Amino acid sequence: MWIELTASDGHRLAAWKDGPADARRALVVVQEIFGVNHHMRNVCARFAREGYAVVAPALFDRTERKVELGYTPDDVARGRELRGRVPEAGTLADIEAAAAALPAGAKRGIVGYCWGGTVAWWGATRSTSFAAASGWYGGGVAASKDARTNCPTQLHFGEKDASIPMADVEAVKAAQPGVEIFVYPGAQHGFGCDERGSYSRPDAELAWERTLAFFAKQLA
Repeated sequence: MWIELTASDGHRLAAWKDGPADARRALVVVQEIFGVNHHMRNVCARFAREGYAVVAPALFDRTERKVELGYTPDDVARGRELRGRVPEAGTLADIEAAAAALPAGAKRGIVGYCWGGTVAWWGATRSTSFAAASGWYGGGVAASKDARTNCPTQLHFGEKDASIPMADVEAVKAAQPGVEIFVYPGAQHGFGCDERGSYSRPDAELAWERTLAFFAKQLA
């Protein structure tokens, strides 16, 4: 269901909430550049079925509310334009607000996809609110590859991702020997989204299993 959050700077934003209210493990789920759309709500539902309480903040609310995009070239361009107008500090405040909305006493993690994969990295390196972080194909991770992680972190990349060169992934690996990094041979950007042409079911299922195992261990 949709709820409203208030960030530390007073900004009010929508968020999608799912999962048991008394969960002992909880996740902030961070959107792609397409908003908290049908796919992201499905991701939340999948985690909820695994027993997680989840909150997915609508990060675009800082520039435009109720944004739900598809995956056409026009949608991609629109999503990139909106993302470019959202301040990083505001994004961090919004994921912190989402974390605060999770059940009291639950161990909290953060997982994100595409832009959200980068934001999950920020959650690991710029916040102390999370006990674990998992980022899927975050194109901005390499830009802050030398940042210190504050929690166990796991990253997933597609070998054939046109927007994330393998040189960037190798640079992250070299800078972060303690981070668990998986590369999926032949996989493209967005391989985990079953509503995109780049979807790869075998890679998506393997990355999902690895993510669940990671959070089961780190949020136990």
